[in-house]
Amino acid sequence: REREKEEEGIGNSAAMAYSDHSIAAHLPPIHLRGKEHIIQTGCGSVSVTVYGDQEKPPLITYPDLGLNHMSCFQGLFISPESASLLLHNFCIYHITPPGHELGAATISMDEPRNLCDGVYFSFFRLGSVMCMGAMAGAYILTLFSIKYSERVSGLILISPICRAASWNEWFYNKLMSTLLYYCGMCDILKELLIHRYFSKGVCGNFDVPESEMVRACRKLLDERDSINMRRYLQALDRRHDITKELETLECKTIIFVGDKSPFHDEALHMSTKLGKDCSTLVEVHPCGSMVTVEQPHAMLIPLEYFFKGFGLYRPCQFSDSPKSPLDSCCVDPKLLYPEQMGLKLRPIKTRVSPLQQCAIKS
Repeated sequence: REREKEEEGIGNSAAMAYSDHSIAAHLPPIHLRGKEHIIQTGCGSVSVTVYGDQEKPPLITYPDLGLNHMSCFQGLFISPESASLLLHNFCIYHITPPGHELGAATISMDEPRNLCDGVYFSFFRLGSVMCMGAMAGAYILTLFSIKYSERVSGLILISPICRAASWNEWFYNKLMSTLLYYCGMCDILKELLIHRYFSKGVCGNFDVPESEMVRACRKLLDERDSINMRRYLQALDRRHDITKELETLECKTIIFVGDKSPFHDEALHMSTKLGKDCSTLVEVHPCGSMVTVEQPHAMLIPLEYFFKGFGLYRPCQFSDSPKSPLDSCCVDPKLLYPEQMGLKLRPIKTRVSPLQQCAIKS
């Protein structure tokens, strides 16, 4: 019961974090009740919580290091608009990384490739799937999509990584690994993880207190097993560069990244390698890595356009008939303005030929 209250607090705190920027919706909140399944993999037991009708197309989610689905994707489900969009079209399969659940046994893992297991297909008898991952979870699901390219229809990536750890990231990972070994989940380590997840605007300073969602995340990190966290972190630190493998990825992909995220350059690099024909990049300003928590409302319209390419839609509030995402009864006109969506749009640059330049000067 205490865990349920804490998870509920995470959801409430996420709502408070973006209440100043969101558009009011006169819809009742959606209460989710999922069923947990424990699946044995080569790395240990994995917890999968299923929400919705299993007859619908599956959406697999994977969180970042130290997080679970409640802390990483809850922002998308406390908003009735985004929750109706997702639950109307999908059955959600939230994966908790090995060793992250309460009372988990010690995991054995050499690198993230070990997590790309097709056991989910056979256990749940899944067909084609949609995947949504954040940071380390985005890397794992990208590997998953490369390995099972014929089974993955689309990718939703939040602040993804695709290259080997940089020297800067390697240093921070080494520091966190050392702190986990000697001090466990100490305050310094939690501070490093918090800045991995969130922007400075919600982390607070001497004048402004940190947001409720950051405080709730700190409490969640206290539950993590230090040994498992350290092994998972070391495995991520040994990840391989998958840039060349991205060229073989054929599924449609949409990338969300906060302009304050430490993985911002990684997301831009990944977007250029995937190409414009099958990928879309959405930069959210101002935001950290976890766009799903800081500014989930900024994801709504891009996700509607993305799902529209698969023949999916968000149900109308006033009738049961299918409606286009662009229908006036589905979209608040205020959301059509980039400033209201929290999006950062770059100016379009055009090239002028030398002959045109001479004509312009004359």
